[in-house]
Amino acid sequence: MTSLVVPGQPLGPVSAYIPGQGVHVFNGQIIASLVGQVVTNPQTTTTTTSTSTSTSTSTPTAVPPTISVQKPVLTTDEETNATLLPEVSSTVLCRITRINPRQATASIFIVNNHICGDEFQGVIRVQDVRLTEVDKVKIFNSFRPGDIVRAKVISLGDQSNYYLSTASNELGVIMADSEMGDPMYPINWKEMKSTRTGVVEERKVAKPF
Repeated sequence: MTSLVVPGQPLGPVSAYIPGQGVHVFNGQIIASLVGQVVTNPQTTTTTTSTSTSTSTSTPTAVPPTISVQKPVLTTDEETNATLLPEVSSTVLCRITRINPRQATASIFIVNNHICGDEFQGVIRVQDVRLTEVDKVKIFNSFRPGDIVRAKVISLGDQSNYYLSTASNELGVIMADSEMGDPMYPINWKEMKSTRTGVVEERKVAKPF
């Protein structure tokens, strides 16, 4: 199986790379914007010509490599082994599909940094959102449909759902859009901010890498 990068993962400084597709820049770092494989195009050299009244000189200029993230493609071997199943203590990436006051339902598509051949359904119950002040947790302030969440499998659950937990600093929302559809970035463990409008929304945020 192929190792992947996930949204929010730093890939390198802007001083060393040119950002390509599937990434964005935040605080001087190039950050992955999607789940995929890192592709780095090699450094190139361009020639700049300057002309004076009597002479013409050429100066070579190094162009930094371009770094991108591309959606992975399963190879034949990976397709054969695509029956990878979540297990207790597996770290998963999932997409929130719906919420109600008691739980958030999610579709699991990555298990331990490997692509699932099929998506599996999991639920994050209100008591499994965080470790502290569990009685004050509100699902609607923790997740929204469409959020990408890093979680841990705590139980195989019933026949249709895996039970997931985000009750740890490194677990929670890693990628989300605002109500207006703008990408957001984390500002603390319970809030994310719109990159366009600056509007702050509540989430159970995963600690950045």
